[in-house]
Amino acid sequence: MAVSGGGAAAAAALALTLLPLFCCCVSGAVHGSSASSALRRAVPRGGAGDGGLCEQMLLPLGYPCTEHTVETSDGFLLSLQHIPHGKNGVADNTGPPVFLQHGLFQGGDTWFINSAEQSLGYILADNGFDVWIGNVRGTRWSKGHSTLTVHDKLFWDWSWQELAEYDLLAMLSYVYTVRQSKILYVGHSQGTIMGLAAFSLPEIAKMISSAALLCPITYLDHVSARFVLRAVAMHLDQMLLTMGIHQLNFRSDMGVQIVDSLCDDGHVDCNSLLSAITGENCCFNGSRVDYYLEYEPHPSSTKNLHHLFEMIRKGTFARYDYGLWGNLKRYGQLRPPPFDLSNIPESLRMWMGYGGLDALADVTDVDRTIKELRSTPELLYIGDYGHIDFVMSVKAKDDVYVDLMRFLRANGSSLHSSY
Repeated sequence: MAVSGGGAAAAAALALTLLPLFCCCVSGAVHGSSASSALRRAVPRGGAGDGGLCEQMLLPLGYPCTEHTVETSDGFLLSLQHIPHGKNGVADNTGPPVFLQHGLFQGGDTWFINSAEQSLGYILADNGFDVWIGNVRGTRWSKGHSTLTVHDKLFWDWSWQELAEYDLLAMLSYVYTVRQSKILYVGHSQGTIMGLAAFSLPEIAKMISSAALLCPITYLDHVSARFVLRAVAMHLDQMLLTMGIHQLNFRSDMGVQIVDSLCDDGHVDCNSLLSAITGENCCFNGSRVDYYLEYEPHPSSTKNLHHLFEMIRKGTFARYDYGLWGNLKRYGQLRPPPFDLSNIPESLRMWMGYGGLDALADVTDVDRTIKELRSTPELLYIGDYGHIDFVMSVKAKDDVYVDLMRFLRANGSSLHSSY
């Protein structure tokens, strides 16, 4: 896989330039940051023999839950979970179908990571919604492929573009077929990048009735997260690709060393790694970090990181840049074509929740997204909320989910429709 915009000679030069820096940073991280120490300490769930998400998180609390597997057109086997009703419900499939899509380095577990009274997945099920949970390729719940294994380079040859065009298409088509109903979409962070890109494609937009987007992202011009900006400045993405590292797993030895290298060089204070990555969060329950680390972070691809970092560098919301000749071969043009937000149907109703402390989904970038849409979404702005608060705040039920469910109910009362 070539570094975007350069050939073999450029890649070799970049490797010679960056490899000593990387080795120096890694070898200098003797003691390790508190963040990397926590990563080393945690024993991840979701491995072989651990059972699926239903078995680990929902069934023990008395929630009905079934596991489903969906195959994408490029061979990835994705895990879906279905929660037809709440713990005390009696009838299946009576409420409108809601599809929940997680963010970067997360999995479907993120919707259940707090208590049943605080987590959106449980709350939706207990309030009469038919809940479906998506898990994109590469996460610990979706590690399968028809011919490849996670040890193959090609298994990790994707970015969020493929997550939008292949994974979402496969998962939403499955729910749409099973329920014979349009779907209410809820996404967070990368789940909103995927969603907004996918909604511009007619074959996906036709399956969606409305969308609720938590910390919506298309443009990343105004990202202010210290950890992210340091990694972008170091060209960490290009460095890893040049070194042939295609899986980005912060639980691996290499992943922990990357955290150390970025945290221990004096440029980034990682005493709170979460704040360094996402910005401050008002209502995150720090006492549950060890439990969170049993499930997260999930792996992603280095190519995905490269795509996101290119968005920061170039200020674009576009497909992956394969370089001039690669773009000409894949797209028929020299530059990667943008995802055009004006192609999202005006009839697709949207709700957006975003916060004043979010260092990833900056208010200025959110405003730009809103202006490019053909219709004006309903908005919920919370000044003291950060990026993670919208899925992990102990107060999100009252601050966010009450209004989110009002929107979903208003747009889910007449969804049952035939093809």
